[in-house]
Amino acid sequence: MNNFTRLNNIVGWAVFAVSLITYTLTVEPTASFWDCGEFIACSYKLQVPHPAGAPLFLLIGRMASLLAGSDVTKVALMVNMVSVIASAFTILFMFWTISLLARKVFGKKGEELDTTQIILVLGASAVGSLVYAFSDSFWFSAVEAEVYGMSSFFTAIVIWAAFRWEIIEDEAQANRFLIFTAYLVGLSIGVHLLNLVTIPALGLVYYYKKAKKITWKGGITAFLIGMVVLGVVNVGVITGFPSLGFTFEKLFVNTFGLPFSSGIIFFVILLVSSLSYGIFYTQKKGMVIANTALISFAFVLIGYSSYTIALIRSNYNPPINENNPSNVLNYVSYLKREQYGSRPLLYGPVFTGKLESIENGEPIYKMGKDKYEIYDYKPNYIWGPNSESLLPRMWSTDGGHQQIYRQEMGLSPDQKPTLFTNLGYMIKRQMGYMYWRYFAWNFWGRSSDIEGAGPTNIFESKNNLPPAIKENRGRTNFFGLPVILGILGLLYHYFRRERDALIMFLLFIFTGIGLVVYLNSPPVEPRERDYIYVGSFYIWAIWIGLGVLGLFDYVLKFIKNSQSRAVAATVVGLAVPLIMLPQTWKGHDRSGRYHQVDFAKNLLNSCAPNAILFTGGDNDTFPLWYVQEVEGFRTDVRVCNLSLLGTDWYCEQMKRKTYLSEALPITFSTDQLLSGVNDQIPFVERLNDPINLKDYLELVKKNDPAIQIPLTTGESINSLPSDSLFLNYDVESVKKMGFVPKEFESYMTGQMTWNIGKRDLLKNDLMQLEMIAQNNWKRPIYFAGTLANDNYLNLKDYMQLEGYAYRLLPVKVSQGDDGFANTEVMYNNMMKKMAWRGMDNQKVYYDSETYLKVPIITARLAFLRLVDQLVREDKKAKAKEVLDYANKVLPDNVIPYDQLCTNYVMYYFEVGDSKKAMEIAEILAKRAEGNLAYFTQKANITSAEWMPDNVQSYIQISLRNLQVIGNICSRNKQEEAAKRYEAIYNKYYSRVAE
Repeated sequence: MNNFTRLNNIVGWAVFAVSLITYTLTVEPTASFWDCGEFIACSYKLQVPHPAGAPLFLLIGRMASLLAGSDVTKVALMVNMVSVIASAFTILFMFWTISLLARKVFGKKGEELDTTQIILVLGASAVGSLVYAFSDSFWFSAVEAEVYGMSSFFTAIVIWAAFRWEIIEDEAQANRFLIFTAYLVGLSIGVHLLNLVTIPALGLVYYYKKAKKITWKGGITAFLIGMVVLGVVNVGVITGFPSLGFTFEKLFVNTFGLPFSSGIIFFVILLVSSLSYGIFYTQKKGMVIANTALISFAFVLIGYSSYTIALIRSNYNPPINENNPSNVLNYVSYLKREQYGSRPLLYGPVFTGKLESIENGEPIYKMGKDKYEIYDYKPNYIWGPNSESLLPRMWSTDGGHQQIYRQEMGLSPDQKPTLFTNLGYMIKRQMGYMYWRYFAWNFWGRSSDIEGAGPTNIFESKNNLPPAIKENRGRTNFFGLPVILGILGLLYHYFRRERDALIMFLLFIFTGIGLVVYLNSPPVEPRERDYIYVGSFYIWAIWIGLGVLGLFDYVLKFIKNSQSRAVAATVVGLAVPLIMLPQTWKGHDRSGRYHQVDFAKNLLNSCAPNAILFTGGDNDTFPLWYVQEVEGFRTDVRVCNLSLLGTDWYCEQMKRKTYLSEALPITFSTDQLLSGVNDQIPFVERLNDPINLKDYLELVKKNDPAIQIPLTTGESINSLPSDSLFLNYDVESVKKMGFVPKEFESYMTGQMTWNIGKRDLLKNDLMQLEMIAQNNWKRPIYFAGTLANDNYLNLKDYMQLEGYAYRLLPVKVSQGDDGFANTEVMYNNMMKKMAWRGMDNQKVYYDSETYLKVPIITARLAFLRLVDQLVREDKKAKAKEVLDYANKVLPDNVIPYDQLCTNYVMYYFEVGDSKKAMEIAEILAKRAEGNLAYFTQKANITSAEWMPDNVQSYIQISLRNLQVIGNICSRNKQEEAAKRYEAIYNKYYSRVAE
């Protein structure tokens, strides 16, 4: 082993160790928000998560979870460590990739490098890999149980393997490495599809090595062949094989009369036999290229075979079994990711398009008694004139999205987008806001961790910033150094090794801008999507590493001694990751964070035993799944996700007992719940009087003509004929159950009557009504306090707040939108049952995007609702106790006061603590004044650092806070303070009005 090889390994592993230690010290100790809770729960018990499923990640996560032993609270940490280790290995293979590329720049093998070149190669590799290790987006995914850390690992090792294959001279050994690369690609499908976009660029690697004469024509041909290979894998293998398999299945079952699954079995045997024969034949005939290609294809399929885990585990009916891929129909749908629908890519409708008609498209099948039966057809939309366009980037019909489209492109209400406005929108919004903004976060600086934050103004002193941003730990400033060094590395690479630079450029484009075009995202996503583009950030970091060579050759030429210059270039280059490390650390250190799990437990502890709990999206549900499935917490509560309740498979699962929770009261049959059946029941007013809910549901089940309306296709569908419903109940039976507050028992009439609104019923609405009707008050029914207003079905008047959730009652208890707070139950839940670990610890970082939005707003709002009702009941001593407790567990120095906290001022006055009231008022006023002083300056409003919506939000909230606390102080005879707050308000309001 020569000196370079040894040093290359030692320094590479040292960089790996730095990354591993960094991520281990900052890893999330439990389940994060978003998909992490689901992935951890599914890893722990090998359950079936949402498509695409990530089966390989789950298998590895399952093995890691075993290291937790009997302590189930450590399972999440062990699964999180899978991402930590995978991410550290990503940095290792990145180091070795830069090392390979740098040696190719010098045109030498490792053993041929002189001392200067060794220093430069190792320095460049360390700088580039450490910059990526400390970058914003990659670090975020490296410390939680998401698939993106492992996906980045496969991207890194595939790129390394391709360049490693290129320098292998022995043909047989090189072919083995090529097959190994194909196997990695197949395995990566079982994690995420992102690294498949590297295939076209890697086709050029193959061409440059194999071609005897390099030409532009040959390069373009090689690139196009790479695109074909990408299509074969992405369309042919991932979605094409499932479709083809079902074609065989349908033929064997429906035509030949054979048992279910016989066609799929034949298809698999045919595929394996054909591939085996092809490999045998090409080997026998000495067809090396064809043989290698077939073997590589076989290894892609072997890697892809991890998806059989979903089929196997689904047949055991685990509690989390999304899409239920236990049979051929569902399994094919799961592999094809059909639940996500599609977006127009090259040609399709724009948001102003007029739908003329809907025709029957492809048939939709269900499993009958002995064959597959057509029960519906996919809709085929027929659009009117001028409704479609090339590259339809502005396609969403969501009202909020349409407003953004028009604002971004300056379209009038009656103006339709053209090809050029679509292109302009793509460049401005999809590329600018949804890609280059994320690029800037990683290599320029991020202004804050607030949603929509732009790049940092690197020339602005931190002392000039408003309090809301100055104290934000998510703010970074890299002074543009990674961008400058990356540009230097890109240019140096191009001038010194044009072919490799072209390959890297294609990788950069395909994993960045190419994905922007392909994904065609709507203007607003549920959260920031920077993690999608980490592949392109990976390539840029490689150029940052190569920038060290550029420093040596172009910038530091005044240093005459070559070895000293190489050391200087390395030291200057290392300054970049050393600047990034502390900047990024403070916004990515998740140690000590437990509130996402406590939030889930608090929501469950808001419910009475054996409850049914309706929840909303990912953050409402996945943490709850985690605490139930992994920690075994409150498994008597049936969590019912309304986003999934509109699917047939989820409704069927709700009809089964799970742990301590009995089956839910759903009497709809399987056929009545199928996709396409009762998905949306239109409101067509034909009755003025309320209708009996139970009777109406029976009519829906029977498809009774009395409630059906005709469609243009000649078919008929169910409708909702009235906007009012009623539900009868036995008063004495309900009284005996003891859950209705005594003060409301006298108002029980034996009938609930409410106006549900002039609205269409979606299937999840229908299932909610079904459970309410069939439950007969036997089980407590709760609605999470985080739901959108539509999800409450206009029943808030019949609900009482008991913590983080509203309990449905058979009697009207309020006359507003917020329900009634039951102080006895709620006090016990909020003060005795809820956990707040680390929320008072200043060393723990809580980001604005997740923790300071829904979870904290939910908590503070619950405390305020309890205090408000206690004050109304003249229980002021108890109200002050709750206020003090809320400030203790959610203190301002950790969880900054938000706009809700103006109510703290009011209620502290109400309970007689003027000192505390004024203390909070002063904090809010000082913060508001600081924000207004900054954001009302025109230069700061127009700065690229701030999105206009964020600026307006800060201004409006700050002005409102000043106005509210001023009015409160005035009412409570704090005239001096009130006048001071009014003066501040007037000063900045007049500036805004200008």
